[in-house]
Amino acid sequence: MFKKSMPLSVQSILALLVLFAASLMPTWAAEQEPSVAWEKIDRGVTLIDVRTAEEFAAGHIDGAINIPFENIVSELAKRNITKDSEIVLYCRSGNRSGMAQESLVKQGYSNTYNAGGFDSLISAR
Repeated sequence: MFKKSMPLSVQSILALLVLFAASLMPTWAAEQEPSVAWEKIDRGVTLIDVRTAEEFAAGHIDGAINIPFENIVSELAKRNITKDSEIVLYCRSGNRSGMAQESLVKQGYSNTYNAGGFDSLISAR
């Protein structure tokens, strides 16, 4: 016959909801630490500014390549940047660099870091 299942406690339900919500958050949300980003940049990783060409022209980090976020996957392929290359991305606030990172991860890039916003990075230097 059928066994009656035990009802979940309120604490169990809340714990499940927290785990579910955490699984929906983008992985880049935990990044954007300027000190970590600068450590990587100082080591000479591939640094990509995903802002517009106009924003890039107004100021950028030395050594950065400008690839607008919506073109990131195709441009890295054109430049033969391998999927295991260490890549640091930044934009104005961290939003576009997060979207670019998400696109790269979906394409198999395994060593990306969302450095967040340009001003935050410059201020931390």
